[in-house]
Amino acid sequence: MAYVIDKETCIGCGACMAACPVGAITMGDDGKAVIDAEKCISCGTCGAVCPVGAPKSE
Repeated sequence: MAYVIDKETCIGCGACMAACPVGAITMGDDGKAVIDAEKCISCGTCGAVCPVGAPKSE
């Protein structure tokens, strides 16, 4: 189960990026979070800390 960021919902606060234990999340040029599927371990931490629920499991 991979995670992706809902770009319409993301507010670019960086909470998910700071909480990711493997550094799989970066900020894109648009100021929105981006999850590197190769690094993501699907732990769900990003979804738990996101104030708007932008990380979604696929």
